[in-house]
Amino acid sequence: MLRESRHEQLLRVLREEGVLPVGRIAERLRVSEATARRDLDDLGKAGRLTRVYGGAVAREPAERPFADEEVDDLAGKDAIARRAARTVEDGEMVLLDIGTTTLQLARQLHGRQITVVTSNLAVYEELRDDAEVTLVLLGGQVRRNYRSLVGFLTESSLGQLRVDRLFLGTSGVLPDGRVLDTTDIEVPVKKAMLASARQVVLLATARKFPGTGTARICGPQDIDVLITDQASDPGTLATFGEAGVEVAVAAGEAGEA
Repeated sequence: MLRESRHEQLLRVLREEGVLPVGRIAERLRVSEATARRDLDDLGKAGRLTRVYGGAVAREPAERPFADEEVDDLAGKDAIARRAARTVEDGEMVLLDIGTTTLQLARQLHGRQITVVTSNLAVYEELRDDAEVTLVLLGGQVRRNYRSLVGFLTESSLGQLRVDRLFLGTSGVLPDGRVLDTTDIEVPVKKAMLASARQVVLLATARKFPGTGTARICGPQDIDVLITDQASDPGTLATFGEAGVEVAVAAGEAGEA
């Protein structure tokens, strides 16, 4: 196994199991204890884990502030949001995931006679004064950096709902169609969203192929529609198509897809 792949596997194991001793890490990776120690030293120097008495614990990857993410690739997000908004019908109940692409979608939903359910505080702030939109804000613990709600209260609320469409965000999509997130604490909420929706629409700009992330949300078999832009990886889009996913490519301002 290549060192980089072994490092990623080591971090996944630590996130799943917490603190592990060196001997147990060596067993899980099928390497010598000397190799396991070198890997721990390398990842510790890179700031990706913390050495503790008896072993090591993974650090959460640094998350960019929401405001910084919002301005990245704004044209691509806007094109995807416009295409996604055209799929929403009056009277529907739609669920908007966290993220900046779903915020762009919310900006396209003003004046619509629909119900919007969300854990995205930026979406709530965008739509809270729109008298036409019925707005449902899920409960939960506030993640201030990324303006979202997480935890068992959020998951429990989702368990009471059955929505027409979920618009799902992601930090990365692998060539085999796995949909990822960078933050483990968001994944249970996203999975609860998947379970509450009749249709799942994945929104992903080209830079999300492959993007980033270590935590798996779902696979292509869990997605009904993928809306992306013209620069996205053709091979990954083909993987979704082969899995029966409707792939919609949003055009920029110059035209419609």
